[in-house]
Amino acid sequence: MPSNKGKDEDNKGTSQRGFASMDEDKQREIASKGGKAAHEKGTAHEFTSEEAREAGREGGRVAHERGTAHEFTSEEAREAGRAAHEKGTAHEFTSEEAREAGRKGGQSGGKGGSEDEDKSSSRTHSQGGSEDESSSTRGGTSEQHAKAGSQSHKNR
Repeated sequence: MPSNKGKDEDNKGTSQRGFASMDEDKQREIASKGGKAAHEKGTAHEFTSEEAREAGREGGRVAHERGTAHEFTSEEAREAGRAAHEKGTAHEFTSEEAREAGRKGGQSGGKGGSEDEDKSSSRTHSQGGSEDESSSTRGGTSEQHAKAGSQSHKNR
């Protein structure tokens, strides 16, 4: 007759002992202590830039699939861009990348509706109006965006 030692009905044959049977908070606490100890001893894994990038990419992909990824507000994105430029870590676009971004931006349609709304929004902005006065995108054709992107790199 098989033994039921170490098994119970709720855990469907799993033991009540060991790391895997602990709740997530307890596991996290123990893992954290192990990580700190490894760093103090100098035996912790040190990630290369490429490993860190890949881990970030994978985490972002999973978060988007699950619908748990953070959606940045316009202001958060602007602030992150400013900080990256100040630190010197911002991506520097090539002329071709800027053109491609302009093409994609022109194709997306943005939040606004018709072409007339985009033109009206563009006039509002060029006349000193605030973004809040219109729900449309800033306007301009993809070609204009591409040209502006390539011109901005000539000034560096």
